[in-house]
Amino acid sequence: MRVLIVDDSTYIRSSLRSLLHDNGYEVVGEAKNGESAIDLALELNPDVITLDNILPDMTGLDVLKTINTDDFTSKVIMISAVGQQSAIVEAMENGAKHYLVKPFDNEELIGILRGLDEET
Repeated sequence: MRVLIVDDSTYIRSSLRSLLHDNGYEVVGEAKNGESAIDLALELNPDVITLDNILPDMTGLDVLKTINTDDFTSKVIMISAVGQQSAIVEAMENGAKHYLVKPFDNEELIGILRGLDEET
């Protein structure tokens, strides 16, 4: 499974990269802002995108709305410190498959990825 990591925190990107690699997932790209996330998502067409909701130039929700077109096949897992119910509902309504609140449990994320892998 090919994964694009989107988070403005170098530490989070590094931690996710290690976690994913250790569990057999291929990290095909990383983005630290929304503009790069959109470009990479459309260019790489990853199987999964982990998407932070708080980015320096736009929200993850804005990224999701931009890339969520009819021909877009990547599954999105929102990962954010923002755990408000309204943000979660809006993300899910706009195509996110899951929404994890930071700090998240690594095993929960891997379980979600395994579930998404079984859907394909």
